Amino acid sequence: MAPALVLSLIAAPALARDSLGVFGQWGAFRDPEVPRCYAIAQAEGDTAQGGTGFATVSHWPDRQVRGQVHIRLSRAITGQEAARLVVSGERFELAGSGRDVFAADRQMDARIVAAMRSARSMTVSARDRQGRLFTDRYALDGAATAIDAATVGCARTG
Repeated sequence: MAPALVLSLIAAPALARDSLGVFGQWGAFRDPEVPRCYAIAQAEGDTAQGGTGFATVSHWPDRQVRGQVHIRLSRAITGQEAARLVVSGERFELAGSGRDVFAADRQMDARIVAAMRSARSMTVSARDRQGRLFTDRYALDGAATAIDAATVGCARTG
């Protein structure tokens, strides 16, 4: 994904946000009004069957949350079946419904982020509301640097 595409992914809602940089396939942003900082990337490939998926790793200093993993799926799910994230062969079951899924707890967030730092890609698979299996794919080029930029960005706000 080109850096311009990363920026366009969040262009409309990011008007009040500060860009911390684009690193490979990932961008990092600070929203001082919330406050929060996050690294974000768009899912690769064809989105003709659904919306555009994206993955974030967020820091919420006022809530004392660091490294929260959130995936916006390209299609809605029922929430009765877990979405499966695979990073470097490690499997994680994410909970959620609609298009939003999260790690089960802070320990899982930390394990996912650690795996992301050394992997080349990750996939998230689930069944949509019609029962069809789909997979969103992410390149992790630049993810570690974007996550670090978001961490430093929030260290300055909180």
